[in-house]
Amino acid sequence: MKNTKLQAFIPLFYLVWSDDLLTQKEFVTIQKFINDLTWLSPEEKQQLLSRVDISNPPGRNELAQWKLDIEKSIENKEDIRSIFDIAVALSEKDLDISTLKSNFIQLENDLGILGEEALQNFKTKAGSFTANSQTNSEFDVQKITALLNGKEAEIINRVKAIISRPEFAYETSTDIKVYRQTVYNWCKLLAAENLGNMAYPKQYGGGENIADYFAIMETLSYHDLSLVIKFGVQFGLWGMSVQSLGTEKHYAKYLRNIGTLKIPGCFAMTETHHGSNVKGLETTATYNHADQTFIIHTPNKNAQKEYIGNAAVHGQMATVFAKLIIDDHDYGVNAFVVPLRDANGTVLKGITIGDCGHKMGLNGVDNGTISFDQVVIPKENMLDRFASVNDKGEFESPIPSDNRRFFTMLGTLVGGRIGIPRSALAAAKSGLTIAIRYSDQRRQFGPEGGSEVPILNYRMHQRRLIPPLAKTYAVHFALQYLTNRFLNRTEDEMQEIEALAAGMKSYSTWSTRDILQECREACGGKGYLSENRIDALKNDTEIYTTFEGDNTVLMQLVAKNRLSEFRKSFGEMGSLGIINYVYENAKTALTEKNPIATRKTDDEHLLDGDFHLQAFVHREKTILASAARRIKKLVDGGLEPYDAFNVVQHQMIDVAQAYLDRVVLEQFQLAIQAVEDNKTKEILTKLNQLYALAQLEKNKAWYLEDGYMEAVKTKAIRKIVNQLCWDIRPDAVALVNAFDIPESCLSAPIAV
Repeated sequence: MKNTKLQAFIPLFYLVWSDDLLTQKEFVTIQKFINDLTWLSPEEKQQLLSRVDISNPPGRNELAQWKLDIEKSIENKEDIRSIFDIAVALSEKDLDISTLKSNFIQLENDLGILGEEALQNFKTKAGSFTANSQTNSEFDVQKITALLNGKEAEIINRVKAIISRPEFAYETSTDIKVYRQTVYNWCKLLAAENLGNMAYPKQYGGGENIADYFAIMETLSYHDLSLVIKFGVQFGLWGMSVQSLGTEKHYAKYLRNIGTLKIPGCFAMTETHHGSNVKGLETTATYNHADQTFIIHTPNKNAQKEYIGNAAVHGQMATVFAKLIIDDHDYGVNAFVVPLRDANGTVLKGITIGDCGHKMGLNGVDNGTISFDQVVIPKENMLDRFASVNDKGEFESPIPSDNRRFFTMLGTLVGGRIGIPRSALAAAKSGLTIAIRYSDQRRQFGPEGGSEVPILNYRMHQRRLIPPLAKTYAVHFALQYLTNRFLNRTEDEMQEIEALAAGMKSYSTWSTRDILQECREACGGKGYLSENRIDALKNDTEIYTTFEGDNTVLMQLVAKNRLSEFRKSFGEMGSLGIINYVYENAKTALTEKNPIATRKTDDEHLLDGDFHLQAFVHREKTILASAARRIKKLVDGGLEPYDAFNVVQHQMIDVAQAYLDRVVLEQFQLAIQAVEDNKTKEILTKLNQLYALAQLEKNKAWYLEDGYMEAVKTKAIRKIVNQLCWDIRPDAVALVNAFDIPESCLSAPIAV
């Protein structure tokens, strides 16, 4: 190729052939591009097209020569920023080619070539941008920390100071008894600091501040997660069940002693054969009006309470969920305070307690089984806020509907589904801090003749850690939103808030599970060493996906709530209602689905927050309408609603997932809008863009099937995700440092 105009095509030819495979689509794309160039003669076009003949690929020597020509043309040139710049250099700045920048860049987009990334194929070590990339911070880390902490900064900093003290040094003994006692002692120290009773009324020694309680749970999660769960069982589940389900007499009798840990207790709901299905619990509480007592009884082995935290060693009392029986009539599940041990730790008559033993994680928590054999408790031990037995021995409730009463009772316990995802979030932050700091220090490979390069400079390593970092920031702001919704709730909103809490519990804990696995692998063998803590984080959070509700079951609950909201808007899911809903959605979808929009690949569009939110909303609405339409069709065809929901369960998960994706993105965007500092806003915007585009990339198959995007657009999204990872990389260490995790809690030699 002596023609200087034709020399300009060498970089593109080299890049499409360098992987030894030119696809039919790439061939058609290049062929159209070449044929559309009016400044080339037919002979020149034919010569170029012969270089992309699938049946006649270039030989190794020719590929090597192309690479050599490219390297010579850009040697000692500082202004080479793209493949087009190489094309200009090769064509010896031919005027015709210099006017075609937009055409060449569009071709790069269509071929899915990331210009800056492709340059590393040609640059020598002196000009290697991979080797030269380094950690930097373009923003004030403390401003990000202050934004993350929000109004709870004071309590967060107080808790961090406490868990940094020498007495909170990690327990290294592998003896489960020693570990359990250490965790119990830690809980005593926290109780002495008045942290356990933070959510209880002031008249019973509490702080009357549920927002601070959630912040305490999240901050403790930077430390040992067994401590978090033991703390949560004692002061959250046990104490809050008394506060939420009991009345004044129970508060006066128990709350102060629960808050000081004078009465260690349990939350005994789950049974061997009934976990998520609380309505199916078999333990009975039979009322005896003659002596004003209840008899708590476990009718069979499968009805024993199982996996109950605090039960195996320390628990002296428990909130027991059991079916209330009066005169042989079943009044559904209610809650009762049942003594388990005396003050000396001796198990009481009629109580049988087993030890769940060694677990995958959280071995500082004494999980156990509890069975009751005709255990008698006084009438006053029924937690009677929503249901009671009157002086005549009759069942009474301020809520006449059995169903509504049951869900109101469970709804008061939704706080656990806020504490757990926030705890999981903290664990993800710890894992990312360890992995990203290590990746910034660990050096491996490098350009020929040059020094080794930090592994965080490698694009694939960035792909592994930086999108999860962006997602963790996104989940943080979504959980802030959930917490605020819960704290400022009205009765009318409770069903929606419960569904959102169930969904965010699943979203956050699944995210943490996946992030910690990636962090472990990204740290190689060092991540496998217990001293670097990722193993404990992984093992301890594994159970988060199934306690406080199995995630998959909770996602079904979320989807049913979305369908319920759908029915409220459009009647009983009638055909006309669905058509109206789809039409309303279609009015915007039609404009977004036109060929220009589905193929639009310029950076300004792809980085636009409105485009991101519209794409998320479109997916959410379309999947919801599709599920509603399918269920209606199945029911109209004769299936029972129960069977119809079973048939579409996989689609129900998609309904919930799309809804949560939209909520998370929306709340991240709103949080950024409220930021005033420009540098802070700039880096958070990049994280927001990365979160949004990484989710679009993850769901690209759906968008392609739906016709919302064409392949050229999904390829461009992949390219810009890569670029955002690269752009955020210099700030990655500063972004994890903004979590402000105490060094004593990280305690990982590789993260120093």
